[in-house]
This record gives sequence, C-alpha cells and structure tokens, in this order.
Amino acid sequence: MSKVHSDPRSPDVLVIGGGNAALSAAITAREAGASVTIVEAAPKPYRGGNSRHTRNFRCMHDGPLGVLTGEYTEDEYYQDLLKVTGGNTDPVLARLAIRSSEESYRWMEAHGVRFQPSLSGTLSLGRTNAFFLGGGKSLVNAYYRTAAGLGVDVIYEAKVFHLELKEHRVDWVDYTQGGETRRITPKAVIVASGGFQGDTEWLARAWGPAAQNFLIRGTPYNRGVVLADLLEQGVRSVGDPTQCHAVAIDGRAPKFDGGIVTRLDCVPFSIVVNKNAERFYDEGEEVWPKRYAIWGRLVAAQPDQVGYVIIDSKSLELFMPSVFPPIKADSIEELAGEFGLPADKLRKTIDAFNAACGDTSAFHPTELDGVATSGVAPPKTNWARPINEPPFYGYSLRTGVTFTYLGLKVDELAQCSTDAGSVRNLWAAGETMAGSILGQGYLAGFGMTIGTVFGRIAGREAAAYAS
Repeated sequence: MSKVHSDPRSPDVLVIGGGNAALSAAITAREAGASVTIVEAAPKPYRGGNSRHTRNFRCMHDGPLGVLTGEYTEDEYYQDLLKVTGGNTDPVLARLAIRSSEESYRWMEAHGVRFQPSLSGTLSLGRTNAFFLGGGKSLVNAYYRTAAGLGVDVIYEAKVFHLELKEHRVDWVDYTQGGETRRITPKAVIVASGGFQGDTEWLARAWGPAAQNFLIRGTPYNRGVVLADLLEQGVRSVGDPTQCHAVAIDGRAPKFDGGIVTRLDCVPFSIVVNKNAERFYDEGEEVWPKRYAIWGRLVAAQPDQVGYVIIDSKSLELFMPSVFPPIKADSIEELAGEFGLPADKLRKTIDAFNAACGDTSAFHPTELDGVATSGVAPPKTNWARPINEPPFYGYSLRTGVTFTYLGLKVDELAQCSTDAGSVRNLWAAGETMAGSILGQGYLAGFGMTIGTVFGRIAGREAAAYAS
C-alpha cells in the first residue's frame, strides 16, 4: 500500500457519493449545523452519479401539488409498488418513503429544483410523477449551487476504498486522489455511492457470462467498492445480487453512460422477438411506466441477450421519439435482413400475430384498452393491432442496467448495522440501500424518491450524532 497522507479536514459529516441522495444528505446535515464534506469519485463535469440521467420524482399527494394533477394516495402508491416488486419489499421502509415524498417535493423546490408538467407520450404520468425542468443534470447542478452557498466542501476525483470499522463505529476513511492515498477522520459517515453495476466482473459473478453483453445506462463510477468493503467487514446486507433496475434499451447505446435517452418506449405498440424471430412475452401486459423495467430481464434471458422491436407506420407517433432513429424497411423481409433475422421465420411470426388480432376499434394508446389477441402464445393483452402498414420499423434491444439492488441494510433512521448491533456513526442513502425497499422490479421515479427521503433522514441523523 502506498503512503497514507493525512487529510487535514475533519468534518462532522463525510458524505461518500455525489448524486441526489448524497446531496440531499449533505444539504440537510449542513442546515442542521454540521460541517460537511462530500467525496465524489467522478471528475466535476461528470458529478452526480446516476441522478444526472434522471427525469422525474414519484410523489404521493392528497390533492393537486405543483405540477402534479389530481391525487395519488399513499395506498395507491404502495399498491403500485407491490405490483412491480411482487410484494418483495419492506413495508415499513416503503411506506416511510412514500409518506415522506409529498413533503420532499416542497423541500426540493425550496433547495433549487424546478419542475415542469409531464412530457407528452409518457403514458399518464402527470398525476404520479413530477418532471425536473432541465432533467437530472439541472437538479444536480441546483443542489451543488445550494450546497456551495451553505459552505459544503466537495472533493472531486476522490475514490473511497476503505472505511475502518472498530467497536461499532467508523474510525477513518481512506480514499485516493491524484495518485495519493489520503485518510480523513469524520465524526459521522453517510454512504451514498450507489450500486456495483459499473463493475462488469461483479455483474458477471452474479449473472454469469450473459452480463458481459449488458449495457450500463448510468455512470461508470458506481463500482461498488465501498459496498464491498463494508460487506467484508460484516455490515449487514440486503437484496439479491442478481436483482437490479434493468430495462430494455436501444442496442446501439454506448457501454456506459447512455442515460435515459437510450430507453425505448415503443414496446406496448410492437411485437418483440428474439434472434430466432420468436415472440417471448406479452408486450401489452401493463401501462408502460409500471412494466417497462421487466423488459431488461426478459431480454437478458434470450439468446445473446438481444431482442428486436417490430412496429409499423401507424404506431410510429404513439411513443416518445428515440435518440437514434429506428431502422426502416418497406417489407418485413427487408427489415429481417437489416437485423440478421431469419426472414421466413419473422414473416411466419408476424402473420400468426396478425391473424390473432381481433376488433381494434377500442384501441386507446394511453390506457389499458383490452384490445387483445386470441389463439396465439404468448398473448398480447392490450394494444394488439396487426403489424401490416408499411413502411415497417424496428429497434434492437439490449439489457441496460441502471443500478443493482444488493446493498446495505438500513432501519427507519437510515442507520447501518452489523450482527452485533448498530454502527453508531454510519448511515446509507440512495441506490446503495434501495434494495431495502426494491426487492425486485422498479417503479418509474421511485429511485429518486428513495434517495431524497433517506438522504434527508441520513443527513439529519448524522448531524445530530456529530453534535
């Protein structure tokens, strides 16, 4: 090990990470009177972790709230969560996140975040999700401006690799910066450094060789180093390493950092086939914000971890435009050739699907319409219209991992523990503890809810401990 240089800073609260959860924690702790230092692994232009790629925040409200319309009650929100997780959640922590989201909306506005009405083509999210004006990058920048105004210290390109645990507390934290190893001794520590999805070798240990074909939608800096270090020292874990927020994204996306724009919203109006030109799941199972996150896992289970979306011209304007234009062809056979699919097999699959479509007069693109197939497997239970109007369009699909669910187990105060009891000065927030609530599946905008709520709790508790 290289020589360890002592960092002269000795903040009350050290926040590890630089995204939404970390910033929510840092601002809250600073406003409570604590001195706060953030250590962010990324360079300044890439600060913010996955939060800079986000679009919206899922929020409970009993009546109209800001840009949100109508009401979205605690019980409805919780039932939506149960649907996507299959009940694999901690009900106490889940309801805490949900109940706290309404007040968090106001807190976010008070700290520089601006919202806008939901975008067209987002399938009725205006009631449940508040969209960030300028996207996640604007949210991150607003929080950094607020933090700077409060006197929060930020160290960039600081890669934490070890927290020294002794007798139920963290004694010191080691990080590297500029080729040197530095040691800092805070009174309290908040871990908000994300999952391990940036480490493809760790993904492969969990998933097997298929993970080598996954794309990582977010930051390459979330490599799980702090998570692994704490788990090795006996800090309690939660979640399954094979569970993650994984969506089907454009197969042309980059390996890392493609972000939200690589997502494809066309699946409900399509058929999806694998490399053998076979359909493998019901494309119309549920409205897209509730079910889109299952498609990453579905594609991961297909040969070569790839799928293909096929639509026709009448569906092209029904979903949010893609960042890369779709592949266009005048015939199904020509489209098959563009993707290297067996043309005769794709024609047979589409003919069988078309024949199974019935009356489409009730078709409604933004709600469950019951326009279903009959006599084909798998069925399509909504939005089932024949694919028969040229030109035809298609996209390749790959599994895009956003964040992993293996993380640090926390209680209602966001505090970490070992089998011997609480770690007195260690808290966690955001993706690094989201597996406490998300056992599987995902609900659009809920990651930002978890990060904001538990970041604020962790900041409050850490500041109180430090004082």
